Amino acid sequence: MGSICKNCLGWAARDTSGVLLPYNFIRRDTGPDHASLTITHCGICYADVAWAKNIPRNTIYPVVPGHEIVGIVKEVGSNIRRFKVGDHVGVGPYVNSCKTCEYCKIREEVHCDAKTTHTFNSVDEDGIITRGGYSSYIAIQEGYVFKIPDNYPLVSTAPLLYAGITV
Repeated sequence: MGSICKNCLGWAARDTSGVLLPYNFIRRDTGPDHASLTITHCGICYADVAWAKNIPRNTIYPVVPGHEIVGIVKEVGSNIRRFKVGDHVGVGPYVNSCKTCEYCKIREEVHCDAKTTHTFNSVDEDGIITRGGYSSYIAIQEGYVFKIPDNYPLVSTAPLLYAGITV
């Protein structure tokens, strides 16, 4: 595993100007519980602008925004059963949580009692700073990846992954 997620090209803000410039960084390897996907589209949300400009006052620079991600699975970890290479998938605003509280157990991670990890500008359990969908690919734990029907246009799907704010 891990042959895909090495060097990644993203678009990052490096300061409060919020200007996004090309940024090369290292993605995590595809672990046994991860799916790696080539990102084809990523929605734009006010949150992306806010964190790029440090409006919430907790931006970790350089920040690669984007939490309305769609793409095509390029690699799956050895424990992955829900996805296969070539599947159309999406990723929303969360990429990890405690997995043990009452909310996580019923797949309502947004209400997690402990800690949710956002798709970008968070520190994941392994200490890696999360970088979002304004990039070429990403490796995500299986539980935070959602199957998209093959006949549904990916270009129309990205905004649906955070519909509460963008639609």
